[in-house]
Amino acid sequence: MSSIEHAFHEAQHCLSHFISDGEQLPRVQLFADKLAATFRAGCKAMSCGNGGSMSDAMHFAEEWSGRYRKERPPLPAIAFSDPGHMSCVANDYGFAEIFARQVRALGKEGDLLLLLSTSGNSPNMLRAAEEARACGVTTVGLLGKGGGALLPLCDLPILVPGNTSDRIQEMHIKIIHIVIETVERMLFPDLY
Repeated sequence: MSSIEHAFHEAQHCLSHFISDGEQLPRVQLFADKLAATFRAGCKAMSCGNGGSMSDAMHFAEEWSGRYRKERPPLPAIAFSDPGHMSCVANDYGFAEIFARQVRALGKEGDLLLLLSTSGNSPNMLRAAEEARACGVTTVGLLGKGGGALLPLCDLPILVPGNTSDRIQEMHIKIIHIVIETVERMLFPDLY
């Protein structure tokens, strides 16, 4: 088997394992339900992550403020990815505070924070989850590798299989796209 074929089989195995897990699919539906309720209440979605997970957090937010498959009104979503903010806070307070400061500044009760982490052990993600809890912001974690220390800090953890960050992030983006489509169908049924 070539390395390319092996990689596709490995990705297929991760997806099959996730689909067959009796706990995770209902959690994805609950994520969609919570996000739809957030938007219906006039509240916002926020997202954060490190590295490739930050790219996924940005992708999640732009799908709401832009558009996904169909033309519809924009919805309030923001990814914590501003380099000016991050360098300012990292310089003044330390890198562990870069997301927590934005949660404190922007998060209100009724909002939802999506935390994307392959390990669940990054100090800045842990601090963001702690700050969200203090602000009354609902936390959804897209996690891997057992969830790490972030697992118990998430109101709704969704744990994907895989031993490497690439396979985990591939599953995270699938979940993001499926949740976006599901929420659009809930909020704008005439579009589908």
